[in-house]
Amino acid sequence: MKAAAARGRVLIVAGSDSGGGAGIQADIKTVTALGGYAMTAVTALTAQNTQGVFGVVGIDPNFIVQQMRLVLDDIGADAVKTGMLHNAEVIEAVCSVLEEYGLPLIADPVMFAKGGHALLEPEAMTALRERLIPLAQLLTPNLPEAESLIDGTIRAAEDMPEAAKAIAALGAEAVLLKGGHLEGDALTDILHTESGQQRWDDERIATTHTHGTGCTLASAIATGVAQGMALPEAVDRARSYVREAILSAPGFGKGHGPLGHGHTVSAYPNSA
Repeated sequence: MKAAAARGRVLIVAGSDSGGGAGIQADIKTVTALGGYAMTAVTALTAQNTQGVFGVVGIDPNFIVQQMRLVLDDIGADAVKTGMLHNAEVIEAVCSVLEEYGLPLIADPVMFAKGGHALLEPEAMTALRERLIPLAQLLTPNLPEAESLIDGTIRAAEDMPEAAKAIAALGAEAVLLKGGHLEGDALTDILHTESGQQRWDDERIATTHTHGTGCTLASAIATGVAQGMALPEAVDRARSYVREAILSAPGFGKGHGPLGHGHTVSAYPNSA
């Protein structure tokens, strides 16, 4: 059991992406590439590719709970990562399990797909704010999600520190506000915690192959937390992993293509 804990067991509670670039497929690849052990409770099936989401089939909340309990009671987990929780009933069911087990939660408040398709029902916003966010050790909103949460507008990187603070006031222990939706060559992320704020500035990579970056980043952070890293260290490693995954993208698809999640893994480990 000690060896398993050191490796980092991550339970992913999220939707499936048939194109493999986001959702639980991206999550599993990420956790595995960073040396963790991934488990899943599937919340929804999506029919999608790099060009968009064309269909969503929700999973019965009772079955989601069953998936979570069976995994946690047998294998256990060192952290939980949530992604697509598309309606209030699903959020309530997932939160009931999270409250019972008390595990560190990295919550990605998925609201929109890369192409703009809504993945959260409008009436579920209250449940997200009041039930899920207060349970999160870390919430990882992008700017459109952040604007929805605070009912405001974020126009520049200078607006992000105050926005992150406002989101944290909803009850999350920490907030990583991602600035990738701002225009320009600079890219800024802000980590807000009780002890202060940390800022990362990078140069934007000119590419359309960014499908699943949010899912991937949150799962990479969850892996670090599960492996015993301090939160800033886990965020720093996760950001580096995602950046290299973008640079290593295989170039698949006609739209927003997937990342190169396996860049940490040698295809020929025994070769000279």
